[in-house]
Amino acid sequence: MRVFDTIQQTVSTPLVSYEPGGRVLAISGESYPENSFEFYAPIAQWVKAALADPEGLTLDINVSYMNSSSTKCMLDLLDLFEDAYGRGAAVSIIWRYDRENPRSLDLAEEFKEEVTLPFAIVELEE
Repeated sequence: MRVFDTIQQTVSTPLVSYEPGGRVLAISGESYPENSFEFYAPIAQWVKAALADPEGLTLDINVSYMNSSSTKCMLDLLDLFEDAYGRGAAVSIIWRYDRENPRSLDLAEEFKEEVTLPFAIVELEE
């Protein structure tokens, strides 16, 4: 599997980084790129390859806002994790939210309903 290249955060795209020691893919910031599908396609390809490893992967999300097309892309990523979970891979999701942004908690709860894999919803520390 190729090494993941960090995708730097912009005004409309999140920071996407990989911590190989803990096998954690982190996505943080806001997500409303002009073309969400183009932005998330290489991430999905990398996730698909990473999930072939039996060691699994954790997806750590701290996204304060995402537009509808980014939401669809995130659901596609969760589907990849769910499929890996069904094959017995050690996968999990951590969704971080800011209590001052109730929509971020609602979004986390909506996504959690879509999967059966371990999915923790964690309030950000102040």
